[in-house]
Amino acid sequence: MKNIVLIEPRSPDYHIFSRYKLPRLGTLILGALLERHGYFVKVYVEDMGDIDFKAVFQADLVGISTITSTAPRCYALAAQIKNHGIPVVLGGPHVTFTPEEALQYADYVIRGEAENSIVQFVRAIESGHGLGEVPGLSFRVGDHCYHNEMGKPAMDLDSLPFPDFSLIREPQGSVRPIMTSRGCPYDCSFCTVTKMFGRKYRYRSKENVIREMRTVDPKQVLFFYDDHFAANKNRTKELLEMMISEDITPRWTAQVRADITRDEEMMELFKRSNCLYVYVGIESVNQESLDAYNKKITVEQIEESIAKFHEYDIRVHGMFVLGCDEDTVQTVRDTAKFAKKNRIDTVQFMILTPLPGSDQYDTFERENRLLTRDWGLYDAHHVVFEPKNMTPLELQVENFKALRSFYSIPQILKGLSKLDLLGVFLKSYAHRLESNWTSRNRYYYDVVKQMKTETADRMNLTWERTKEDIARRVDEFKARNASVFRALEERIGKS
Repeated sequence: MKNIVLIEPRSPDYHIFSRYKLPRLGTLILGALLERHGYFVKVYVEDMGDIDFKAVFQADLVGISTITSTAPRCYALAAQIKNHGIPVVLGGPHVTFTPEEALQYADYVIRGEAENSIVQFVRAIESGHGLGEVPGLSFRVGDHCYHNEMGKPAMDLDSLPFPDFSLIREPQGSVRPIMTSRGCPYDCSFCTVTKMFGRKYRYRSKENVIREMRTVDPKQVLFFYDDHFAANKNRTKELLEMMISEDITPRWTAQVRADITRDEEMMELFKRSNCLYVYVGIESVNQESLDAYNKKITVEQIEESIAKFHEYDIRVHGMFVLGCDEDTVQTVRDTAKFAKKNRIDTVQFMILTPLPGSDQYDTFERENRLLTRDWGLYDAHHVVFEPKNMTPLELQVENFKALRSFYSIPQILKGLSKLDLLGVFLKSYAHRLESNWTSRNRYYYDVVKQMKTETADRMNLTWERTKEDIARRVDEFKARNASVFRALEERIGKS
């Protein structure tokens, strides 16, 4: 077994970062690990380029990594490749929490972090024995699924190879991701990070991070992929000071909590090291919702934080999660007003999405509030559960209105009047994306509208209809009524 292909399936729809083709780092680290042990690896990231199926069907093993929203595409690829007699192994957050579902389409699933399992797994496939000893491996024998004990996570992150971007064989974009830590102690109810990577932070040494940064094109914007880049303040300060002292200060961005702005020294280092943008998980402007999400922060602190970032000329991308049980139509509207009032530079108004593995998913499943398990809709843009204080239609429509309000033409012109060219570009791009998404998902509003009158059983049936099925029905309707359409066109033409 020499030729191994790793695939990251394409996203099912548009989102605010569609312009920036960022591969998740797992496949690139695993690819580098396998190459270190003598295997030839190709990586395909569908959001960056098409898959060469000729190369895939010549592989000895194919691995596919998936999050929840890419699961349908992942399963379709796995089934297609498996039908060619090639063993397929799946990994990533979604299949970690749904291994038996995944084994309907693939031969194997590696749950959790795969760095300490992947080489042992490949050697077990080669030798024909030892699958039962591979940590975190799930596999099927006949009608029975076996799940090995979870392996230990990679504690020494410095021992891992740098992600090998050359394996993608596609032009690199303007943004380069880099990971300096794993884990998160905050355990937000809608998040799966703590279940996947643990509540205890694990860090790479600052020397190791700097070595990788030296390999990055200085023209690229660096994106620190950590769930909270400044969680360990002293460690973050030391890394930024080293970047400054060694003159490695490309423009960079990172995900952070709002409350880091209380540390003036940190803010000074952010500015001096060339921080361009921060992605802040604000989640809500309703304090009851923040408390339900376990955010451990107040709305007043969030407002102060946004102002402080702007004081240091650092742009803010606000990430909101709408649809909490404490939310109402009014709180969704208040969120859009808050974002404009506080001059947040760009936003994501995401709909609460109960991902498998999260506490939120378990709660909604227990309360029978999940409306569908069409995973392609679990992308934070579609309502997939029954809200408590509004209808699914109200949440869907209000989310759409909030986006349209924030990325409106008047908002773009306001930025132009201030000569904020970057802001104008980003908001114009988001405005175009929002219009494209609405057009592409217009059918979905019709589906959601039916929820007001249909029974729960009928509702589920409606949600399970695929986009292809709906498109087919539309085409059939047009074909049956072609003469009517022609008559109407002639009449309009004469008018």
